[in-house]
Amino acid sequence: MYTNEQISENEFNRTFDVTLDELELVWHEDEHDRKVTPLNDNDWQFQFDNQVPQSLKKGESIFIKKGQFHRVIKGTTPLSVNIKEYGR
Repeated sequence: MYTNEQISENEFNRTFDVTLDELELVWHEDEHDRKVTPLNDNDWQFQFDNQVPQSLKKGESIFIKKGQFHRVIKGTTPLSVNIKEYGR
């Protein structure tokens, strides 16, 4: 599905490969607040519940509150993001 590279206790880089099955990208909620920042140019999208999808643009962060439903929509390129968790 994806690989993680741990940076610190509350920060890691996650890479999604283009061979990922779209069915693995389900609606979910996280246990901690998170800031997600794309690290590469890509054509993936991010969607909060009851909102329209938005492009994941390199360097533009998205803040996700604990318990907030969201999903990632697969593109045709690899996706790498930096994830920082808060409140651990």
